[in-house]
Amino acid sequence: MSVFVAVDQIEKVFSLADGGQYIALKGIDLQIKKGEFISLIGHSGCGKSTLLNMVAGLDLPTEGVVTLEGKRITKPGPDRMVVFQNYSLLPWRTVRENIALAVNATMNDLPAGERKAIVEQHIDLVGLRPHADKQPGMLSGGQKQRVAIARALAIRPKLLLLDEPFGALDALTRGNLQEQLMQICEENQVTAIMVTHDVDEAVLLSDRIVMLTNGPESKIGDILEVDIPRPRKRMEVVEHPSYYSLRSEMIYFLNQQKRIKKLRARKTAVIARHGLEKVNLEIGFLPLTACAPLAIAKEKGFFTKHGLDEVTLVRESSWRGITDGITGGYLDAAQMPSGMPVWLTVGGSDNRPVPVVSALTLTRNGNAITLDKRFYDQGVYTLADFKRLLQQSANQQHTLGMVHPSSMHNLLLRYWLAAGGIDPDQDVSLKTIPPAQMVADLQAGSIDGYCVGEPWNFRAAIEGVGFTIATDLEIWLGHPGKVLGVREDWAAAYPNTHIALVKALLEACRYCAQEQNFQEVRQILAQREYISTNEDYIQIGDPNSDACSLEQPMRQYAHHLFFGDGVNRPSRTEHLWMMTQMARWGDIPFPRNWLEILERVCRVNVFSTAARELGLLDIKYHRGPIQLFDGTVFNADDPIAYLNSLAIKRDFSVAEVVFNSRNSPAAA
Repeated sequence: MSVFVAVDQIEKVFSLADGGQYIALKGIDLQIKKGEFISLIGHSGCGKSTLLNMVAGLDLPTEGVVTLEGKRITKPGPDRMVVFQNYSLLPWRTVRENIALAVNATMNDLPAGERKAIVEQHIDLVGLRPHADKQPGMLSGGQKQRVAIARALAIRPKLLLLDEPFGALDALTRGNLQEQLMQICEENQVTAIMVTHDVDEAVLLSDRIVMLTNGPESKIGDILEVDIPRPRKRMEVVEHPSYYSLRSEMIYFLNQQKRIKKLRARKTAVIARHGLEKVNLEIGFLPLTACAPLAIAKEKGFFTKHGLDEVTLVRESSWRGITDGITGGYLDAAQMPSGMPVWLTVGGSDNRPVPVVSALTLTRNGNAITLDKRFYDQGVYTLADFKRLLQQSANQQHTLGMVHPSSMHNLLLRYWLAAGGIDPDQDVSLKTIPPAQMVADLQAGSIDGYCVGEPWNFRAAIEGVGFTIATDLEIWLGHPGKVLGVREDWAAAYPNTHIALVKALLEACRYCAQEQNFQEVRQILAQREYISTNEDYIQIGDPNSDACSLEQPMRQYAHHLFFGDGVNRPSRTEHLWMMTQMARWGDIPFPRNWLEILERVCRVNVFSTAARELGLLDIKYHRGPIQLFDGTVFNADDPIAYLNSLAIKRDFSVAEVVFNSRNSPAAA
């Protein structure tokens, strides 16, 4: 189907009273097919109505062009009809007369009888026959809006433009009108563009949902394809598998834009002080026990001690928020899953490579695999037991949660399953869920288990909804859990600040590892601004001193290592293993120039400088291959041969990642 409406590189600039300029829209590209229903969604001030007005011809772009059937739009016309939120009816004319006014003005070449028939047809179309001779003052808000829609459709426009048409209506009236509009558009093959703030309305009505970022310089942040078949009924749409995922995508996007707006408002110019290039930092984290080094660095003054006296910790609900904050430049640094720096660097996020470096491993271990308690009651104590259960219930779908494709949770869970002969993409279904939501989803029965960091495994066991079937003790003892990540260009711009940040967090890691501080660390982490949970769920230290109530298969919880020999120094071999696993499951291509990427991502020199300046000259680190629970040994000699040797894997590709002169990679 050919392009019906084309918005090509639109930019809209408004002149301000003080002589300045406000760039409302920048670089907007959108192609719409005939018969499509498109919704524009975003926060107030993002330029939705401005874009709609330019398609209507009520305003002109500063740069770029809008076309309808290949013809440039330069002014309003009867081929485009706008339905505004405020109805725009003439109060002294009846329903019939308001519709007739538009029909007579645009179709005066038709006989009077034919024009009258069109008016009467559209009165019936919107169900206003009993009110045809009433003036707008005698109508309800929903009835007025139906008049506006009937008037718009009566002139048979090629394009229907709707600006918050149902925003002021009550829920029942709005629902009825939405279904009427859908029916009218489908029966008459009407192409429509609608501005809305209502996520449910957007899912119900749209073929595609265009989400706009905050202004100024608003652009298209993402476009969602709505794969729910037509005809649609409101009560049936919510039962479709895609409904909640589409809704969640929009809510996440809108919440993220709200957060970005707050961060922008708070963001001040770079403040240099104490010999550091920047002391005002925004650092992202997730509510996990593994965020302890960041919380302690803030609460115990380690940031301030090393000159970073304006640090704000930004609590995110999911790793996707960390990804967006780092790639968008709204966060200076972040706690990350250990695989995320490589994943971002080689283009794991929307195939758009963003070079990220890591100079510090914040934690090791701390992850576990939890299954629903009912599996324990059925005798599932081991990986072999779980495989047997899956074979016995092959006609039943089992869903396991993990937190991010680049996270060690995903990689360990997949490795554990595959080592037991379970294909993680075919024998079970893996679902991305925010860590703090895991226990609730397990309790609700929407998932059968998960791999996540503490305290969410220990909590599930204490509350009797789940049991820990494997921890890092059984899979890979000492694996990297969370790392510090910053953009490569940020590290280049603020080298002294980067070292100071590593020093502050390394000291905090040491503080978290000292037994006399365990209780204080737990109290701090339990606070609302960090994990916001019961202190009893947060365990730090020797895993044998505390036990889950289950007698088997194990008593240990997934314990964290914060500091010590081989704990904090970044390891290229470990980053390479994670790179192979992400390629194994098709999350990234395996980079042909993997040695170069490891050298750029893994900033051992920054760690060594920080450790030396702290006087930590006796920290040892591990060299050599990685030993996993299934007896497999991984070394860095030939990663592609290692990938080829794996029995269960996806087809993986090998691709070069080319870095340009600005140190920003572009996929070759």
